[in-house]
Amino acid sequence: MKKIDLEESREFNPLGMKSIVLHDSEHFKILNFNIKGGHIFPVHSHDRDGQLSILVSDGECAFLADEGATIPAKIGDMLVADIREPHGVRADTDMRIVVTIAPPI
Repeated sequence: MKKIDLEESREFNPLGMKSIVLHDSEHFKILNFNIKGGHIFPVHSHDRDGQLSILVSDGECAFLADEGATIPAKIGDMLVADIREPHGVRADTDMRIVVTIAPPI
């Protein structure tokens, strides 16, 4: 069993985004992305089967999808998608997300 304290990963890169691996195994990967307000985690997808979740742990953002679609999100909101679906995040404020990817990439 493993306890993860998200406060320990509260680190921001003044140039935009800081990525921290919280857990990595053969079954899934958990990452913490800290994104400065006004920055974008670009829309992308992965050419493999699997799913991901994106949980907003701090701040406000918009989940981004293909063709300019946006979904407003706040603390506690979670996006769940197939990993092949285009996904990204626009930080409206300084914000943090926890991303789980299964299987890991």
